[in-house]
Parts: sequence; structure tokens; C-alpha cells
Amino acid sequence: MTDKNKMTDQDWKEKLSEKEYHVLREKGTEPPHSGKYNAHFEDGEYHCNGCGALLFDSESKFESNCGWPSFDSSIEGAIEYKKDTTFGMTRIEILCSNCGGHIGHIFDDGPTETGKRYCVNSLSINFEN
Repeated sequence: MTDKNKMTDQDWKEKLSEKEYHVLREKGTEPPHSGKYNAHFEDGEYHCNGCGALLFDSESKFESNCGWPSFDSSIEGAIEYKKDTTFGMTRIEILCSNCGGHIGHIFDDGPTETGKRYCVNSLSINFEN
């Protein structure tokens, strides 16, 4: 894993593809229904694409029909939450606690017991069986 305080911007640019860099480091968003994990429901774990930290397990993933991978919970301590007021709205951004990478946003409209929907960019995560 990587410590968020040790990687320079240039290090990130060399490690990540242009699209991954845009999402993880510039807080970009991939187009809806375009991510490889949107309709992916295998058993395993989802790790940060920036540093490899474990973020979500497959048991928390559900089909939300929102266009992005959705989870109803995260691994304890894996996510940081930050108020985001871009684009004229107030949302809660989710970031990898280890490297500070932008993962997506969390909403209180999930259909499961938690009521949460972690709306995640596929480019910000990697799946492991």
C-alpha cells in the first residue's frame, strides 16, 4: 500500500492511466454505465486502484441502476468522508483513507438495511477474487 503523504503528483501520473488519474486525483467521474464493475457481481473484494487498500467486499454490492457500482457499506476505517459543494449541490465525497484518492460519493437513498449507497467509479477500484 501507499502512504498518501509520500506520493508526489508526478508519481501518481506515472502510476495511473490518464483516466484513472482524472478520477482518483482530480476528483473526476466516469460516464454512467461505462465502468467495468457497474454490472459486476462476483464474490471477492474491491481495493483502491491507487494504493491497493481494501475498501469494499462483494457482500455489500448491489444493483442500484444508477450507472455506477454501488455498495451499502465499506470496510471499517477504509473511507474518509468530505463535504463536496461542487456543481451547485451538496454531497458527501468518499475518499480512500490510505491514499486520499477520490472514490465517488455516498447518498442516503440505498434500498438495503443501511440506507446508504456508496456510488463508486469503477476506475477508482480493482476487484480481487
